[in-house]
Amino acid sequence: MSAVEDFTKSELWIISTTLEERYGNPVELQLADTELRLNPYETELTTCPAAFWEHEGCKFIVCKTGEPRYRCQFYYRVHKMYGTGEEEYDDLSECMVTLLQVQADFVASQDDDTNIS
Repeated sequence: MSAVEDFTKSELWIISTTLEERYGNPVELQLADTELRLNPYETELTTCPAAFWEHEGCKFIVCKTGEPRYRCQFYYRVHKMYGTGEEEYDDLSECMVTLLQVQADFVASQDDDTNIS
C-alpha cells in the first residue's frame, strides 16, 4: 500500500477527461507507484501513486504526493525530462492543463529538423 493514498475515482476522471479533451479520443492510463523525495531536506523516499501515459513518442507522468498535491513531468528519453516550472500543484486540473500546455509549447518551439524523440 502506498504511503500516499491512491488516486480517487474523481481524480482519475479528471485525468482521463482532460486527456480525452486534449487528444480527441480516450487515452490508456497506466497506474503505478513511484518513490519520491517529498521533503528536499531529507533522504527518505515516499511511495506515491502515479498515472502514466504516452502520446506521439512523449511520455507523461502525474504523481500524487498528498491530499491534494501533485507533481508532473514529461519526457522523450531519460536524459530529456521536462517539468512545468512548478514543483507541486494543489489542483489536479491545473496540473494537467499546465503539463499538456508546456509540452505542446515545447513541441511547437522545436525546429522541423530537430528530432526530439
